[in-house]
Amino acid sequence: MSVETQVNFMSKLPVPEHIRHALKNNSIALVKWLMLGILIGLTMGVIGSLFHLSLEWAGEMRAAYPWLLYLLPLGGLAIVGAYRLTGMSDDRGTEMVLSSIRSGERLHLRTAPLIFCSTVVTHLLGGSAGREGAALQLGGSVSSAIGRFFHLDERDERIMTMCGMAAGFSALFGTPISAAIFAMEVESVGVMYYAAIVPCLLASLLAQRVALFFGIAPTGFLVTGAPELDAEAMIPVILMGILCGILANLFCRVLRLGGKLYDKITKNPWLRAALGGGIIIVLTLLSGTRDYNGAGMEVIRGALAGQAVPYAFVLKMIFTALTLNAGFKGGEIVPSFFVGATFGCVAAPLLGLSPSFGGAVAMIAVFCGVTNAPMTSILLGYELFIGVGIEPMALIAAISYMTSGYHSLYHEQKILYSKIRPKFINTFSGDETEE
Repeated sequence: MSVETQVNFMSKLPVPEHIRHALKNNSIALVKWLMLGILIGLTMGVIGSLFHLSLEWAGEMRAAYPWLLYLLPLGGLAIVGAYRLTGMSDDRGTEMVLSSIRSGERLHLRTAPLIFCSTVVTHLLGGSAGREGAALQLGGSVSSAIGRFFHLDERDERIMTMCGMAAGFSALFGTPISAAIFAMEVESVGVMYYAAIVPCLLASLLAQRVALFFGIAPTGFLVTGAPELDAEAMIPVILMGILCGILANLFCRVLRLGGKLYDKITKNPWLRAALGGGIIIVLTLLSGTRDYNGAGMEVIRGALAGQAVPYAFVLKMIFTALTLNAGFKGGEIVPSFFVGATFGCVAAPLLGLSPSFGGAVAMIAVFCGVTNAPMTSILLGYELFIGVGIEPMALIAAISYMTSGYHSLYHEQKILYSKIRPKFINTFSGDETEE
């Protein structure tokens, strides 16, 4: 049978109606999400790049003018005032973004300028905070508003929120694949929203390309001393994973404790912000260094080069808990990198591992423990360290995930399945769980 005859024969084959219907629906959905993914990627690429550049400016100003630290209480009052004036005093930050994915809770567009400006103020004046949490709120609120503009239904709006989260994270950190997976993985532990994979990946990749256009290089680190995953290295690798899981659980508990301590003193947001700013000033002066103000990326780089103060991870947890619970804005992810990197750098030589490698794997493993996002963590390790030591890093992250318990940076994170057995538990992060 000739090729022409075969083509004619195939074209005359009857196609069942349900297959035609499925192909039509899938094609329409693909085109829709490709277009929306491009829109979100370009939009959040620009916004995320401006946010990144603004935070860089804030860090430079803080280093050039150390006296800005003494304005931190005033900055806290300004943040509280801004949220009150805009009717957002009950804003729950990233918690609200996660809730919107699960329950359809509506995000407000005014969240974007509020979190943008308040995070810059926090970094400018020396609060201890990250940036990725703010990026998630930026992306979630902007993309949710775009979804409403196009009159998408509630379920599609949730995918839009995830797209925005992925694009915001990617533009700021330059890790597009892990950013996309994180947006789909973080809300419900044990279940991923695969329906969002095409728009999340597309938006994330485009946002990173836009950031490159603005001259923002992807975040990356050099790591040395990665061991072969053989019998000799197995015991120290397993021990490092266990220690990182315990540390991740401790970090989450310290963050919760910071809020409880403020509640015992005052629940007035104005007094809380002013008091928190004053406490950070005093602690900074007592520590004799500015290493714990801002995000601390230089300290992270130092730890991955093999240099860290033994108690740095403890102080960073305290500074971050007191900053964020006072009402200052930012995020907890980069502080978790700081905590992991400095701890790993110090602990690794005690286990017979390289301090550089120890800082790298602990950074990823603590992130995994505090977010309960193992797939994201493994991909993040690959993107940040160009695949160096990825096998032991993946194992350490997995062990940290299992041993970190059911606490998280986000109380709104839903733990659907047990970490130690195939069992549906359906509880929130931090709640008591019966296995």
